[in-house]
Amino acid sequence: MRRKWQEGIEGTDFLVYNWSEIQKKVGKRTHMEHQVQENKMGVLPVNRLLISMALPIIISMLVQAFYNIVDSYFVAKLGESALTAVSLAFPIQTVMIAVGTGTGVGMNAMLSKSLGEKDQATADRAACNGVFLALCSAAVFMLVGVFCIYPFYASQVADYPDIMEYGVEYLTVACLFCQGIYVELVFERILQATGHTVASMVTQLAGAVTNIILDPCFIFGIGPFPRMGVTGAAVATVIGQFVAAIVAVIVNQAFNKEIHVRFKACFRPSRPTIRRIYSVGIPSIIMGSIGSVMYYGMNQILLGFTATASAVFGVYFKLQSFFFMPVFGMNNATVPIIAYNYGAQKRGRMLQTTRLAAVYCAGIMLLGLAVMNLFPVQLLGIFDASEQMLTIGVPALRIISLSLVFAGVCIALGSVFQALGNGVYSMIVSLTRQMLVLLPVAWLLARTGNLNAVWWAVPIAEVASLLATLFFFVRINRKVISKVGDVA
Repeated sequence: MRRKWQEGIEGTDFLVYNWSEIQKKVGKRTHMEHQVQENKMGVLPVNRLLISMALPIIISMLVQAFYNIVDSYFVAKLGESALTAVSLAFPIQTVMIAVGTGTGVGMNAMLSKSLGEKDQATADRAACNGVFLALCSAAVFMLVGVFCIYPFYASQVADYPDIMEYGVEYLTVACLFCQGIYVELVFERILQATGHTVASMVTQLAGAVTNIILDPCFIFGIGPFPRMGVTGAAVATVIGQFVAAIVAVIVNQAFNKEIHVRFKACFRPSRPTIRRIYSVGIPSIIMGSIGSVMYYGMNQILLGFTATASAVFGVYFKLQSFFFMPVFGMNNATVPIIAYNYGAQKRGRMLQTTRLAAVYCAGIMLLGLAVMNLFPVQLLGIFDASEQMLTIGVPALRIISLSLVFAGVCIALGSVFQALGNGVYSMIVSLTRQMLVLLPVAWLLARTGNLNAVWWAVPIAEVASLLATLFFFVRINRKVISKVGDVA
């Protein structure tokens, strides 16, 4: 919940109390308020804590998912080529997000554990170095925007000049002006790690609502805005990211009293701190980046059938975000809770958090499975689907969505790996699912010449992922969790 501004000493008669007495009262009250906030993840009932932390994140992520749908809805009005071009941008955008979120995961694991151990200096240092790494990441992707976008599209759709033109326009803008998303991500993660999930929700909502409002304005040239087509969708996106970044910085500086981000300190990086952040963060980054390689590889397979198949795959990813985003919101709430209680040596709370997260994630994905199997035509209709897209898309949604429940459980258990600093386990699971199983199986099934057979590669890969996740969870439970002292 949003912290109230520090109030004065109620009922204090300044003619009676001298200045030293006033300072003692203020200090005592501030310390008590800080202790209540600081101990929240160690003392509140776990179910109540998990829901209270996850719900604001889930709401904000659902708005983000809604934005993705709205963005594609308006782009689809420009034609299937424009929709395909934006869908093909997904691998680069996935890597961009993976770098930001992976760095945030590593920072949060270190930050939350330090707070659980009452090590304020280390927690502050983790946050400052997280900001430094976010700015470095933005600089890297600005270079990508200058040198890599044209070759990226040429490797996929050189035979489709209209798709290529749309894609280069869209993705170049998204990369050159990516600074906002990295600042937004790091400050949102700081808010989440300290339990300020409502404040985190506000920052994400600010950016998403800005995107939704500006999208049609820049795409179609409504009112004083110029008509920019696909480029307008990218412009609306980066403006929304900058708005969210500004709000996130302001909210942190105004309300987050647990972590002290001093911007001068952000430009004095600490090598040991960065090493600790990336010991967890790099596996998460690789895990996210593997997804972009998978998406690129799948598009190469699907383009061998028709460009419409690639568009359907992109549409599925937009639709699944309505269910994956809440699950990722649960993941974002679970990681700091487990990390804090690991630092505080409370095994029972760690296990209870894990069980509840797995149940909630599986339930959300079960709902997604039902929706995609019952309403595939209506879902595809959102994107002005042609008859060909409906013919390909209806069986695709029904088959691929069989993987959702397995994915939900994997994400929930993967939260434990991240929170305990074993992000490499999540990386291995992701590598198994997307590179060792999904792409080879999809390629083999494509040899049959039956497009519908290719979609089965996704649920097959997710089953393999679940088996690998369960193996690593049993391992980490035996070697780490079972040795944690359960402090009351």
